[in-house]
This record gives sequence, C-alpha cells and structure tokens, in this order.
Amino acid sequence: MARTKLKLKSIASGTIPGRIKIASENITAGSVDSDAMGAGAISPAKLNAIAQRGGGGNKNLIINGAMNVAQRATSATGIGTAAAYNTVDRWRFADANNPPARFTQTQSTDAPDGFSSSHKFEVTTNDSSVDDDEMQFTDQFIEAQNLQLLKYGTSSAVSITLSFYVKSSVASTMGLRINHEDGGGNYGASYTINSVNTWERKSITVPGNTATAINNDNGKGLRIGFALSAGADYAGSNSTAWGNGNTFGAHTNTFVGTSSATWQITGVQLEIGDVATEFEHEPYERTLLKCQRYFYAVHQDYGPSSSNYSFMGSGIYYTSSNINAAVTFPVAMRAIPTATVDFGSSGNQGFISYTNNSLDYIGSSASINMPSIYGTFIQFGDGSGTGGHTGMVATQYDDQSFSFSAEL
Repeated sequence: MARTKLKLKSIASGTIPGRIKIASENITAGSVDSDAMGAGAISPAKLNAIAQRGGGGNKNLIINGAMNVAQRATSATGIGTAAAYNTVDRWRFADANNPPARFTQTQSTDAPDGFSSSHKFEVTTNDSSVDDDEMQFTDQFIEAQNLQLLKYGTSSAVSITLSFYVKSSVASTMGLRINHEDGGGNYGASYTINSVNTWERKSITVPGNTATAINNDNGKGLRIGFALSAGADYAGSNSTAWGNGNTFGAHTNTFVGTSSATWQITGVQLEIGDVATEFEHEPYERTLLKCQRYFYAVHQDYGPSSSNYSFMGSGIYYTSSNINAAVTFPVAMRAIPTATVDFGSSGNQGFISYTNNSLDYIGSSASINMPSIYGTFIQFGDGSGTGGHTGMVATQYDDQSFSFSAEL
C-alpha cells in the first residue's frame, strides 16, 4: 500500500480529533515536512535545552521574574545606600561605597503585553559623576542546590541564557552581572536601550563554568544583578569567559545622571541553553510559595481583607500575662528565619488575642521561641488572660505585621 506524505498545513481544522494515538512505526521518514512547521519551531538547541532541564516545565531558574509578588511593600522612597529587600520579593537593592544617587523603588503596573507588573526605579537625586569605586544595583541570589543541573565544575557544564523585558526613559548602555557565589568568578555583560519609553526584550547567553562547581547546599549559588550605576572599577568591558572583563561589563551612567529618569524590568528568565524561549508564566500562588521559602509576612496590607485583622496563629497562656502563639509557615523556609515584629504607630494597643469570649490586648513585647524551618512560637508579654486558656492571636491595625526572613 502506497503511503502519502502528510503535510500538517493541509489538514482542515477539526478533521482529526484530539488525543488520537499514532504509533511511531506508522510514521515514515519524511512523512511530516519541515515546511509544515514554523521556522525554528523545533531545533537541536531547543530540544537539548528541554532535555537538560528534564522536560518543558520549571525552566526558569529565577523566582518572581514577572515581579508579581511584593509581600513587603509596593513602594519605597529614599533608596540608595542600604542593602535591603524593599518591594518585589527576591529582588534586592544594594550598593558599594555610599553613592549619592537616590531612587524611588516600586512594583509598577506598567508592564509589557502579557505581564501585570514590573520592578521600577525612578531617580530622585541624580549623580552626574559616579566615583570609580561606587555602584548601585538590583540583584537576585539563586539557591545553590537548585543549580546542580548546570553541571558546573565539569566538562559537561551547560550554557545558560538570561532574558528580560526592560524599559527606560533614557537611551544608554547598561551592565549586568552573573556571579558564581562559590568562587567561580564573575561574568559581566551589557545591553542597550535602543528606544526610550518602550518595552524591549534583551537576552544574554553565558557559557558553562567548567572550572568551579556550585555547592550542593542551601547557600548562594549564582547572583543575577542589573546595574543602576557603576564606576570605572566595576564597568568597562564585557566578559568573553568566566573571570575576565568587568563586574558589570560595559555600562554608561546616563540613567543615574538624569533627574527623574526611570528604569524598569520584568519577565526575567534564566534558562539552560543558547536560546531565549518565551517567558514561563506560572500561577500566582506558585510564585508566592516559592517566595515564601525566603520571606513570609503576616499583615493586613498583603492580600484581601475585610478589616485590619490578620490571623497569625493559635496559642496558650502559660501565665496570665504571657501567651505563646504557634505560627506555621506555608512552606519550609530555606533556613531558620529571623523574625521582625512591627507594632505599628505609637498609641496602638499591640496585638490582640481572642480568649475566653473576650479580647486581650497583648504585645508590648514579643520574641521568637523554638524556631524551625517549618514554624515557630511567638511569645507575647503583658497580656491579661488566664493561665492554661487558649487564644487566637491577630494583628489589630493595618500597620502591624510579623515577618520571617531566610533570604540568601
């Protein structure tokens, strides 16, 4: 029986139902022409990248690349010299040697098609002459044990491609860095803002690091950083191999030198291979859980609520004035976290405990007790309960919060 070559484009829509099985032995060589597919739809590079990461999902090594999650705040002002996580989760601001430039940092709703948020910096105090030893940047550390698939330190080390959407109000060349946090050096690169106030997609491919392995632990593995300002000690030439070139590659300080200039980024993706594929969107709750491995906040402002109250945990009065409330983390944290308690504005009566059909105002003092990566007790003082009774602890005002940090 003669076999007819089948072209996909010649099949009318709906003529073959979905979920039909075709045995591989019934597909002869050349039975599906390359012209039946879009140019580049399947390539060795794409197939190899999929195989290296174990399938088509979870290809993005960056967490919160779409800038959707911001547990701490959506805006912060006066940013410039203190290394801190201020707005969008997993993205830190940092500096070197106290540069004078200052920024407002926000989770912005201005984003390219297909995205809802971006990470935005606006210059509020410009720096027209950046000193050689100064730099300001935003970065993300990637946990080392999540990077073993890169095979660093072996002859099989794989290339990675960083891609992102960027928009700026000024045209310039801007630097970025990929740093091997286990002693494997730095790779600096740059990109160009070609059209101002326009979302552009950029990509950088970095060769595998065959010389130095990434430790298989919960520490820092790689750091991905984007320069906002960079002096001559940190910028100049792009890397051609791990360890050469400058920290941030080629970088001009047009952005930081321009008052009210803006720079924003989203859709940040780091994946195996030499090809920048489409950004991997994921459900919001999945991104949130990934972020909560490193930071978890309990406060009314984060998420919908019908009142100022935000439930923290149940507890028991072990004396009339002290209650231990149990807080269970939504996901195992990277390490035993540090806790921060914000009692809110002066005059607040502290947190509240619902106990014995009444309200007890607690919280002139609070401390973490018996912490683990799965949860902790929070001990409150100055209550007015009954020893042995239980209570449900909650915030009382919208400026009160508990947060737990295990950031890298």
